[in-house]
Parts: sequence; structure tokens; C-alpha cells
Amino acid sequence: MPFIKRFVAQETARRRELILAGAHGLVGAAAGTGLVSAFARSEPTLAWSYRDRSNPYWHAVVSGAESFLEDNGHKKSALLHLLNNGSSEKSLADIKALLSKTGGKVAIACDANDAPNCRPVVEAVQRAGGHVATVWNKPDDLHPWDFGDNWVSHMTWSDEGPAEQTARILFQAMGGKGAIVGVGGIAANNPAIERHRGVMRALQDFPGIRLLDYQPADWATQKAHQVMQGFFTRFGSKITGVFCANDSMAYGVLEALRAEGRKLPVVAYDGTPEATELVLRGELLATCFTNPHWGGGITAALAYHAAIGSFKPSAEPRAHREFYGPTILVTQRDAAGFKKKYISGTPKYDWKDFWAPGRGQIMYAAKP
Repeated sequence: MPFIKRFVAQETARRRELILAGAHGLVGAAAGTGLVSAFARSEPTLAWSYRDRSNPYWHAVVSGAESFLEDNGHKKSALLHLLNNGSSEKSLADIKALLSKTGGKVAIACDANDAPNCRPVVEAVQRAGGHVATVWNKPDDLHPWDFGDNWVSHMTWSDEGPAEQTARILFQAMGGKGAIVGVGGIAANNPAIERHRGVMRALQDFPGIRLLDYQPADWATQKAHQVMQGFFTRFGSKITGVFCANDSMAYGVLEALRAEGRKLPVVAYDGTPEATELVLRGELLATCFTNPHWGGGITAALAYHAAIGSFKPSAEPRAHREFYGPTILVTQRDAAGFKKKYISGTPKYDWKDFWAPGRGQIMYAAKP
């Protein structure tokens, strides 16, 4: 699979370039300019704090934020990129530096990288008088409404159910018997935890399938490749299926399979363009799309409009402060239609329609 090999090499090169460009955690219009926003002085600095743009998922997230900016009359280069490279400590340090430099006049969209890091992030933003909208990771007992208007919202995705669905597709393809290995995300990361739970729930209904091991690969292609190589060393031909908690890790797993001369059923998660092509070609059984373009744009929009006073977060119901995003299961049966709608084209979104991913599409349920 030359695509997978190229992807691994490209990911390495792009990661190196981004680390060099963002040696201080700051990439984009504000890099090298003392954190001066590309917005006019009267506007808040808009930033996205995330892991790594070499990952297709995060690239799509940030492309959504850039689309929001352009639709709002700004250049997409006005977005400040805070790259944490998978470090929670760096994520917090970069946000604190930005708050200090701007006097708190910021609108931040943020994935805190892991659940424990969310509290110090939102506490720092609240102390500085800024505004932050978060995605994916937070402790269960921490809520935006406990932080007034400063913590605008938190959106996550109900990963347990979709992960269970993809696992069931895998187990059915295996004929309900055999042994699998699992490649997971960062251990303290909410989606990684929920996707693991989904696999375990599905296993309860398939007594003929055994889980040999489930190891974290930190959402990274290269690490997943190494983990899968280790699985082959330990289990060899006992492995008859693979569950991957995201698409990027699936690429590393597929490359490891190719090197071993084996073809096994594999499922993934994220619905990236590359993974969709692999589903169409039958090299992946399924992936699950969380619409990162919309999620990245709407999270930035929520933070921005709260910061300029377009709406008051504390006046909104709790269902508008903490909620689930939409998910779409992508299998061979529907991959062509999915590709046409979401990859070959991008649906047009109303970035002021904060709590719906476009009229006529799947509405997400409020998180209790």
C-alpha cells in the first residue's frame, strides 16, 4: 500500500516542519510578531489550541475555523495556531502566554489534550477575563456554567456508541470468532477511553472473539505502526482482526500488515479523506466521521461571538453549554455518497447557527 508508506513519511516531514515553525508553540499570522493579532485592535485575538496539523483530523478542524474567519470577513491567516504536539503542559503554557500578552482579550478554541488539563486551562482564561470554547477533553464533574461567561461551551462526541458499532462491524466480518488487538489513543484522553469502552461493550455479545491486547499509540501513525509490530512479535498468526481508535493509527497498522504480508479486517474512526478511500477500496471495513470541519469552525465561532458580546453564554440553557456533536458511520455501502457530500465538496454552514450542524442534518443531543 504505497499510500500508507507515503503518509508515514509525509507525517514525519510535516511534523518536523511544524515543530521548527512553532518552536515557541505559535504558528501562523502571529508567529514572530510578539503575539500581535492579525485582527484589528478592537477585535479579540482568535486562537485554536490543538495537537498537530500534520494529523488529517486536526487539519480539518482548523480548516473549519479558517472558513469561519473568511465568512466573517477576516483573512484566514488571522487565526493564531497554538500547537501543543500532544503535551498538556505546553498547551497550558501557550494559553497562559497568550492571555498575558493580550491582557485576556482573546477568543480561544481549545482541545485541552487530556481531561485533567481542562481545569487549569479554563481557570486561567477566567482569571484573565478571556473566552474559551473547548472540545473533547474535560473531567465529568467540570462544567462551563460553573465559570460564568468565560468558559463558553464544551462539545464532545459520544464515542462509546459509534465505537461499539464499528467493533460490531469488525466482529461480524470475522464471522463472530477469532482474536483481535486494539490500538488506542492517549490513555487519559476522553475519546480514547470511550472508544475503548465501546469495543469492550461489543465484545460482550461476541463470546467467540478474544481480545489479545489493547495498547495506546497516542493517536499517531508511527507509534501505531510500532505497536502493531509488537503485537505481531507477541501474537503472530493468532491475530485475526484489528480495532483502531482513529484513522491516523490505522494507517500505521495497515503498513505493518503490509510488511507482514497479511490482510486482516480493520476498523478505524474519524472519517478522514484518506480513510474513506481505504474504505472504498476495501482495505478498511469502516470509519466514523465527526465532521471536524464543522466542529472546528463552530467552536471558534462560539468563542468569538461570546468575546464580542453577540450572545451571553450564561443566559443560554445548559444544553447550549455542554453538548454532543454529530457522528456518521462510514462503511463500503455508503462511502461513495459520503465522499461526494463531505470530501469532494464541503457543505455550506451558517456559523451563527451555533447548536446545529446545518439545517436538515443530524442534530446532536444535549449532554446530560
